[in-house]
Amino acid sequence: MLAFPAFQSLTPDSTLAALDAALADNRRQLDALLAQENPSWATLIEPMEALSDRISQSWGPLSHLFGVWSTPEWRKAYNAALPKITEYSVELSQNEALFKAYSHIAQSTAFQDFSPTRKKVVQDALRDFKLSGIALPSEQKERFKTLSLTLSELQAKFEENIMDCVQAYGHLVVDERELAGMSQSAKDAAREKAVVKDQQGWLLTLDYPSFDAVISRCSHRALRERLYTAYATRSSRAPHDNTALIEQILDARHAQAGLLGFANFAELSLATKMAESPAVVETFLLELAERAKPYATTELAALRALAAADGIHDLQAWDTAYYSEKLREKTLGVSDESLRPYFPYPQVLQGLFDLVHTLFGVRIEPLDGIETWHPEVSTHVLRNASGETVGAFYLDPYSRPETKRGGAWMDECSGRRQLGSALQLPIAYLVCNFTPPAPGQPALLTHDEVLTLFHEFGHGLHHLLTQVSEGALAGIRGVEWDAVELPSQFMENWCYEPTTLQRFAHHWQTGEPMPAEMIEQLRLDRQFQSGLSTLRQVEFSLFDLRLHRDFQPAIGSQVLETLAKVRQQVAVIHPPTFNRMPWSFSHIFAGGYAAGYYSYKWAEVLSSDAFAAFEESAFSPDTGHRFRDSVLAVGGSRPAMESFIEFRQRKPEVGALMRHSGLSAN
Repeated sequence: MLAFPAFQSLTPDSTLAALDAALADNRRQLDALLAQENPSWATLIEPMEALSDRISQSWGPLSHLFGVWSTPEWRKAYNAALPKITEYSVELSQNEALFKAYSHIAQSTAFQDFSPTRKKVVQDALRDFKLSGIALPSEQKERFKTLSLTLSELQAKFEENIMDCVQAYGHLVVDERELAGMSQSAKDAAREKAVVKDQQGWLLTLDYPSFDAVISRCSHRALRERLYTAYATRSSRAPHDNTALIEQILDARHAQAGLLGFANFAELSLATKMAESPAVVETFLLELAERAKPYATTELAALRALAAADGIHDLQAWDTAYYSEKLREKTLGVSDESLRPYFPYPQVLQGLFDLVHTLFGVRIEPLDGIETWHPEVSTHVLRNASGETVGAFYLDPYSRPETKRGGAWMDECSGRRQLGSALQLPIAYLVCNFTPPAPGQPALLTHDEVLTLFHEFGHGLHHLLTQVSEGALAGIRGVEWDAVELPSQFMENWCYEPTTLQRFAHHWQTGEPMPAEMIEQLRLDRQFQSGLSTLRQVEFSLFDLRLHRDFQPAIGSQVLETLAKVRQQVAVIHPPTFNRMPWSFSHIFAGGYAAGYYSYKWAEVLSSDAFAAFEESAFSPDTGHRFRDSVLAVGGSRPAMESFIEFRQRKPEVGALMRHSGLSAN
């Protein structure tokens, strides 16, 4: 059973009204559930799943539209709904009667006969109750609730400030000579933005495709500096200033951790992750930095030499992407612009679908007649080898700077769960921000955008291919946060594999396949500046970890001081002092990665080692089926380490990541 939102008939007022009705009815039903004696799986947990699903049906589309169609009306509705949904969630997490009911089930004789999945549902719920302050004295519990509500609002405002800052910025270029070096497609997109604003010239904005087109390709150094300065200081000045929000978010998180008996928020964050402690994470990151730093130093020297040959003897932050692109072309013979013609979006998408069929035995077909929020959005259905529907997804590929937040993500529309004799099937939202197609041609992707598409689709597969029918653990639910990137990063590997590229990397005009030498250059490009990119991820991860681990209310956040110390220890590139990267670091201040940004590198170890199993088996389809059944299908029904060991027959090893990155230890 697939249940799609009726997007064309949704209005901000009707959605808010539906949410209010669902919340009120859920509270009444919860009281009735808790009034019964001897609660059981059938009389408590299954009904609780239904209550949760009802909230998702009203809150989910509203939250989604805030990100992809953020008009003033929908934003107002979102901001009105957020405190309500947060308060309801906190009520549930601190409901002592509900906690006691779950505890009663865990201590019952029937619990011993539960399946491992059902046992984990109960055990995870009891853990989460405790991490939500259920055992606190009433005064402290109320304080914890207030902090949760406050954090929800602060984090939403943080993201809103970034969106507003990006939407407010525009730099009009009237002399095309300033755009020298930029691709024609990028210039066409800038001109189209100017036309929309009734301006003459080329309008440059801070959405990533526009920014990247300048910072990596434009030879006009002053223009690169202007765009870099605006991008690097997003949300750090009035009226969209995140300064106070950062302080308040860190203070509230630290206070919550203290109430629960943790020394800091980093310890609280890791309570539900694979990594055992902040010390383990820090050691992991510093070891990566130690391996990568010699390579990064050599890579930076090559950049400086190239810039010096061009008369630039003071390489700056607005120069590195530009000279990196020039160095790629010089040393590897590849560039984003030379690759784009081989990556027309429709062709790449079909190549991805074909790969999924080969690996996992699942066919992906268009699904017509489904209401969406924008004409560019497509809908698709997944069917297994028997032709049975297993799930569906929306795909929203293109950037819309005026109404759509930046980045790329996968989110749930609905999750898989058993409904009596019926089975509710999972539906996903897949959202990207690719440059829209120019008139008369398909959207031509960069290789980085191809990686992004495969990455987000990996998350989608984790959600859609689950075989778990208990909603709390289906798909990505219940998966440790530092393992949730395993399927997404795993899928990125195929974007370098010759057999995969040969399927879809064909020139959009001539139909000629990408030449073998270009594919080899692309494979070598994977290791291009891998030392620098590894250090960058380590820098962000260490900053996040230490910011949350070392926060002291009496001293304050020490954001810039913490970042400076991290850079002094691990970085070889030091941005200018005006750089305010943390002010737009939404992953940790508005998303789910607080004290968990290290998860990207942690999961990359898992994903590289998983892909090595395919290399070792000469890409046997059996390996794909084992990965599907051992990792994707089981969702959060068991610890991620158990799933990995079942697939790999051993614990993860770092060697494959070092080899794929060209950082193999000698």
